[in-house]
Amino acid sequence: MPSHKRYEFMVTVETAFIPEQSDETQDRYVFSYTITISNVGSVAAQLISRRWLITDATGAIQEVRGLGVVGAQPLLQPGESFQYTSGCVLPTPVGTMQGSYQMVAEDGTSFETPIPPFTLTIPRILH
Repeated sequence: MPSHKRYEFMVTVETAFIPEQSDETQDRYVFSYTITISNVGSVAAQLISRRWLITDATGAIQEVRGLGVVGAQPLLQPGESFQYTSGCVLPTPVGTMQGSYQMVAEDGTSFETPIPPFTLTIPRILH
């Protein structure tokens, strides 16, 4: 019986507000997020595509799908990590992102790696 640990990735996220690209008078709030995806399983796998659900403070949800991340489809051996930084523009000063990566292991098995929800917020908004 194969272990579920064969196909396991860990995702960590750091976010930042980018005031110099934001314009509160135009309801434009720009955030960066840096994601580290680590292969904590026992089989090499390639990140093929991503799916994001981006929710602003009004509850509006935008779905984003695409191949790879920042133009790359990294193949991660067990123990390897890949880090990238991307951005998101919201019409509100607070929002959340969550989603998943679609992966294919070297043995041909397809699986999803969840991206846990994280908050995008300008400083001093949440207490």
